[in-house]
Amino acid sequence: MLFFQMALLGGYAYAHWVNGLAGRKQTLVHIALLAVSLLSLPILPNPRWKPLGGEDPLLRIIGLLTATVGLPYFLLSSTSPLLQSWYSRTNGGAMPYRFFALSNAGSMLGLLTYPVLIEPNLTSGVQAWMWSGSYVAFVLVCGLVAWMARDAHARVAVVTDTPDTATAAPTWRDRFIWMGLAACASALLLAVTNHIT
Repeated sequence: MLFFQMALLGGYAYAHWVNGLAGRKQTLVHIALLAVSLLSLPILPNPRWKPLGGEDPLLRIIGLLTATVGLPYFLLSSTSPLLQSWYSRTNGGAMPYRFFALSNAGSMLGLLTYPVLIEPNLTSGVQAWMWSGSYVAFVLVCGLVAWMARDAHARVAVVTDTPDTATAAPTWRDRFIWMGLAACASALLLAVTNHIT
């Protein structure tokens, strides 16, 4: 859980950073990282990562996850904020939040169907190869979308607030409430996962 939560946070930070790049640089950076991530496929674990004896397996587990799914998961976690930003830029500031709802619905469907349909019927090796093939398709589609949105990245206008449209910055109280609510979701995720396992 530590690895996946940290990679998720890293993916969000990357999406924020890459959206701040000027012009078409964000397209080139993202497509380059997508291409490099293909080198980690297939996501089959190498037996060299198995613990050798009674030592603490934590570092080997983190190393295994980083080597096999690290960059792909990092890029997958950045996809939702990046695509929403690109959609908004390409469509004149249109609100992309229905895609966020669609993403959440897809995640929920995956969580519900995996233990019932996939896990009992497919071996881990078959699942890894299917995931790797699906990831290749994702890389191709995401790269194409990034390439199609490259002109929107180049013509982003700098918007300055005028006194009529300026909004006050969130207070520290609001910020702490937002962080606390996000922490509640993470704490619930960790508690339920710990209880189930």
